[in-house]
Amino acid sequence: MFGPPSSLIENYLRETGFWHVVTIGQGCKLNSKLISALIERWRPETHTFHLLCGECTITLEDVHLQLGLPVDGYTVTGSASSTNWGAVCYELLSVTRDNINGGQIEIGWLRDTFPESNNDSTELERIGYAWAYILEMIGGYLMPDLS
Repeated sequence: MFGPPSSLIENYLRETGFWHVVTIGQGCKLNSKLISALIERWRPETHTFHLLCGECTITLEDVHLQLGLPVDGYTVTGSASSTNWGAVCYELLSVTRDNINGGQIEIGWLRDTFPESNNDSTELERIGYAWAYILEMIGGYLMPDLS
């Protein structure tokens, strides 16, 4: 992540439900032995932890309570397909990229294209920066699978 977001986009992050995700880990001390023990007990084929007392899994309610992300409302299912990913990119970010590979954009491109907002930035620039920040949170923090 490229650090905490500018206070200029805080309202946009709150409006989209991502503000709580920004605060994850702040003031939290990680216990490496506990994390190692949980990793050893995780079974990816069933998406559960196998503990002495039984099986345990992560539910949407857990996601809601821990990350503060909304789990009610419209869902996103299936795969997204488009014949013009440049248009989709422009619609969301107000800029386009020439070589979008199957709907994927590079985090480095987001960082280069959307520098941190300042007091002179327009509302459109702030919204674009907020979207870029959210995309980087998803791609670099919530689901860092390098795809």
